[in-house]
Amino acid sequence: MGVNGQQLQVAIVGAGIAGLTAAIALKDHPGINVQIYDKARELREVGASIALGPNGLRTLEKLGIHNALDDEIAFRNKSGYPMIYRHYQTGEIVSVDEHRGDVDPRHKTARFHRPHLQQALLKHIDPSQIHLNKAFQNITNDESTGRLDITFTDGSAITADVLLGADGIHSGVRSFYVPSSRSKWTGWTAFRAVYPVSHLAHIPDIPDEAEHWWGVDRTWFMSKLGRGLFCIVASHQSDPDAPDALYKETVWNTDSDANLLKEHYKDWHRLVRDIIDATPADSLKVYPNASAHGLDSWVLGEGRVTFAGDAAHAHGGAFAAGGSLAIDDAWAFASAIQHVFPSSATELPSARDIERALRLYEKTRKAHTDRVLDTVHSTNKKKVERLGVDETDEGLRARMKNRVEPVWIHEHDVEDVFKQVIADEAN
Repeated sequence: MGVNGQQLQVAIVGAGIAGLTAAIALKDHPGINVQIYDKARELREVGASIALGPNGLRTLEKLGIHNALDDEIAFRNKSGYPMIYRHYQTGEIVSVDEHRGDVDPRHKTARFHRPHLQQALLKHIDPSQIHLNKAFQNITNDESTGRLDITFTDGSAITADVLLGADGIHSGVRSFYVPSSRSKWTGWTAFRAVYPVSHLAHIPDIPDEAEHWWGVDRTWFMSKLGRGLFCIVASHQSDPDAPDALYKETVWNTDSDANLLKEHYKDWHRLVRDIIDATPADSLKVYPNASAHGLDSWVLGEGRVTFAGDAAHAHGGAFAAGGSLAIDDAWAFASAIQHVFPSSATELPSARDIERALRLYEKTRKAHTDRVLDTVHSTNKKKVERLGVDETDEGLRARMKNRVEPVWIHEHDVEDVFKQVIADEAN
């Protein structure tokens, strides 16, 4: 199998959504061997809920990952709206997001329990491709071949032709090449819980919709998920630079206290308070939000190293866009590799070919994700600037109606952009 018994060796650091999807996208190429390395001792998704917009769902379907779109694990709003926005005290609908264009019903925005999505992806990967307890440590280019010598903290080492750093917001690969790139707390802290919706059976008006309720300095998100689950995401905004900022020293994915939520939301609508009262105390976790500025270049390591997902563009989860961004990154990375090294190739790609592929990938994705990052940082700045400013009810409603329109993010067509990049190169 491969070219004269040889294969292009692609190493992926990180077994999250970006890494797994990239491996799936390359798996049918006989000349490519993909191996995934993750620092975790066991493979499990950390977090609560995740949303995928039409872009991510369309890409999963394109890759043959049809099980990820099934209603069993993917919850879609019964109204057809991607998101409904309600007033924190009256509960009235103030605004909605809408799909644009002709969106296939299976591509309409869906919410997942993160482990369900991860399990759906894993069904398409040979378990022998995944290597756990492999924390990235160091990388060098071989002086004679230019290939990558990669070492892990357990003392093991591998050699690869290409490395995809998909190891998340605190990426070791990104930090190795760009030590100045550090994620920073945005001041936004999320309290998340996922539990069986049966805990809410006594509450008569649980919505069949994903809803985002807005208050002056905090928000409340709730949605059903697949397999009979329900999720909540409560949030609080602080000034990240204030020395006494609330939750400044909070650790990611640690237990939280339901009494904090009861205090934070004591003046909110009855439905929100009832759901907080019914939320199992042991299900509530706290997540301080972080983001980072974009990289000047996604192509490093003498043209053999690139990034995907939060390792490339740590935007902090705003607009519920991270999952789909990672999936589209993975598709574009794999498509660029296969463009310069098609399955019909009679020889392995040269170092120049590999760098060309990574540049095509970067041109396909970076401008879009840079725009996302710029929008996120601008939005975060405005959130902090509003702290301490008395906002009228009229002002709140106006802000809800005039929020950033996310269609350009959620309905972005990565395949169209890739085709244009290829056409531009040919000209």
